[in-house]
Amino acid sequence: MIRVNLLPEARRTQTNSGEQTWLWVVFGLVTLEIVGLLTMYSFKQEELDTWNRKNQTIEGEIKLSKDKVKGQPDVKAKLEKLRAREDAIAKLQSARSGPAAMLLEIARMMTRGRGPSIASETLAKVQSDNPLAMFNPNWDSRRLWITEFVEQARTVKLKGEAIDGEDVSELARRMNLSAYFYDVKLLPAQRSAGKSTTGVDTVSFQLEARVRY
Repeated sequence: MIRVNLLPEARRTQTNSGEQTWLWVVFGLVTLEIVGLLTMYSFKQEELDTWNRKNQTIEGEIKLSKDKVKGQPDVKAKLEKLRAREDAIAKLQSARSGPAAMLLEIARMMTRGRGPSIASETLAKVQSDNPLAMFNPNWDSRRLWITEFVEQARTVKLKGEAIDGEDVSELARRMNLSAYFYDVKLLPAQRSAGKSTTGVDTVSFQLEARVRY
């Protein structure tokens, strides 16, 4: 009679099955880890590419900004030259037109029925604050004549003759009110007995003032 021992074979089969199960478990874990690592690598790579693109954009903007300001020193130098030229032209124009306008202002003040150049609102304020500083519109300018006129470094010196001291004061008031003159100073006057061309007693006067132009 033949006997077969099945017990050891069953144990061997069970052992092999258990080993295969563990192998599959380990393989699955390794596979999951590899997939996870690949996914993370892909994510990090995409993030790195994004930052690289941003850096390239910023570097491009920096380059454009540098190109724009590259010629700035030259532009500043040209602007300074233009400003200096404009200032020189303005000074020349002022030097040409200023003295002429000042002389016209003196002629206007010395014309009968005329007065100094002053804004109407400024004149109204002067009349309200200090009526004594107002000029006399009825003054006869023929009572005063200028014999010498000198202008240097925007300082004017006048010499002349007048019938009396009030005529000199009237001229000084008009110059003080004028937009062309300021810091008007009335220097000491002298009575000239019969020395004028009219043969009557007059007052010799001197005035000094600063000029605006």
